[in-house]
Amino acid sequence: MMKLLVINPNTTKSMTRKIAAAARLVARADTEIIATESQSGPASIEGFHDVAMCHAGLITEAARHADVDAVVVACFDDTGLDALRCQFEAPVLGIGEAAYHAASMVANRFSVVTTLRRSVPGIEANLARYGLAARCARVRASDIPVLKLEENDPGCLAVIRNQIRDAIEVDGAEAVVLGCAGMADLMGSLSDEFGIPVIDGVASAVCMAEALVAAGLRTSKIGGYATPIRKTVAVAI
Repeated sequence: MMKLLVINPNTTKSMTRKIAAAARLVARADTEIIATESQSGPASIEGFHDVAMCHAGLITEAARHADVDAVVVACFDDTGLDALRCQFEAPVLGIGEAAYHAASMVANRFSVVTTLRRSVPGIEANLARYGLAARCARVRASDIPVLKLEENDPGCLAVIRNQIRDAIEVDGAEAVVLGCAGMADLMGSLSDEFGIPVIDGVASAVCMAEALVAAGLRTSKIGGYATPIRKTVAVAI
C-alpha cells in the first residue's frame, strides 16, 4: 500500500475535505490518502504575503508524516514546495506544477483561471520557472476570494464558467487549468460542459505522485534539495 500525504498549506478544514475527496476520486485502490492542513497560518492563500505566512506551519505539519511514500502540496501557488523537497526523500509535487504539465501534454495552449488578481504574478512566475510560460495563453483572475469558493455560491460558478468561455474564445486556449485547490470539485462537470480538458491540480498531482513512486523515483539530495543542515531555530514567544 502506498501512503500519500496531501497537505493543505492553509488552515481551512472544509477546503481540506474538498481536496481529500478529489484526491480519493482518482487515487488507486491501494493508495492511502492522508489529508491534513497546517495548524498555523492564514485561512487562505492569496498572493505573496499569504504564501510567506504559510511556510512555518506547513513545514511543521509535514514533519508529523515523515513515513509517507509521496507528498502533494495542495496549494496552486506551490507554496513551500522547494522546502518540502529538502525535507523529504519521497517525491513532493505541487498541484500547480502538476496541472501545468498535464495541460501541456493534452493541449497545445492552455489558460489558467484563478481567484484574485493579486495571485496572477506568482502564477506567472511559476510558469516561467517551470519552462511552460510559452504554452500558457493567459492567466485569468475571476476575482473570487478563495474562501468564497467554500460557500457553494452559484454566482461563483457562473463567473468561472464565463472565464472558461473567454479562455476558449478569446485566448485560443485548448485546455483550462483551474487555479485554486478550492475548485477541485469542478473539473468533471466543466470538462463535460465545455468539451475540453478542464484540469484540476489535485487530481493531476495525485496521479503523478503515484507514477513516480511506482517508477522508484525519489528526490535528489546532492544539490538544492539536500537535506537541511541541523541548526538552532529561534522562535518568538
